[in-house]
Amino acid sequence: MKTILAYRFSAFGDVAMAVPVCIEFLEQNPDVEIIFISRGHFKDLFDGHPRLIFKGISFDDYKGVFGIRKLTRQLIKEYKPDFVADLHDVIRTKMVNSIFKRHRYKVFKINKGKEEKEKLTNVWNLDKKPLKRTVERYADVFRKMGFPLELSHQLRPQADEKSGIGFAPFAQHKGKMMPLEKSFELARVLAKSHKIYFFGGGKEEDEILRKWESQIPNTQSLSGKLKLKEELKKIADLETMISMDSANMHLASLMGTRCISVWGSTHHYAGFLGYGQSEEDIIQVKDLSCRPCSVFGDRECFRGDYACLEELNIQKIVDRI
Repeated sequence: MKTILAYRFSAFGDVAMAVPVCIEFLEQNPDVEIIFISRGHFKDLFDGHPRLIFKGISFDDYKGVFGIRKLTRQLIKEYKPDFVADLHDVIRTKMVNSIFKRHRYKVFKINKGKEEKEKLTNVWNLDKKPLKRTVERYADVFRKMGFPLELSHQLRPQADEKSGIGFAPFAQHKGKMMPLEKSFELARVLAKSHKIYFFGGGKEEDEILRKWESQIPNTQSLSGKLKLKEELKKIADLETMISMDSANMHLASLMGTRCISVWGSTHHYAGFLGYGQSEEDIIQVKDLSCRPCSVFGDRECFRGDYACLEELNIQKIVDRI
């Protein structure tokens, strides 16, 4: 049995995207196990395969250069891996990589395509082309090791009976989030014919969604009420999910639930569409040449009016449902 030590520490959606890749890899390579290192609160994402073994860490226990050295040496001592996979490629993992290399381990790391993405998000670039999907970039790391891997890009439903619609109206950055008045109106329209479950997190989002629940019949806010494992189970049971370009889209993919995704300043061309999700289920303002202006939605609007979100027609989402 060969052991691959893989790590990706953030963000939530990016870690979730790595899971179906790991599962399909293990199915196609029965003599391999993956030890996946990430933040402890991501543990429940990794229940999909017996040879996908999760080790959660807290960087509070491994601060600074000496902490990283301590962590890496512990991983070497505990697992003695045959291969090392850096699925993150940030300063912290570069430090980990250098220590592995000093111990004569060969490290295989992701190519995130930074220059391609910079070109894609240049508002003056009118020749936009789709880039390699992030899940394929993850898969390339394993392929570089010499293992075969062919991704199916298919959803795998985790529940036999599905009912209700999930709605996750929030995102980390303004450039990814539909205006709240549009989201409220969408929920109000859909709740006339479907049970709507709201997803969110954090005090401010909890308060908004509780208020919506009280104002719109046939809705229920799950924000702040479920542990991750329970939330995943609920997402698996949904007929469909409506999400911004955020982690909830990737959780839907993980649980085999179709997701209607809303995109503003970001674009699926950057490679972050949920695994197995259809481009036909993308809702966006297509005729804006400045899109995408950001990979992560964290830049201020070039035009100043967030037309990519303000001009979205919620009827497109209703029609898609």
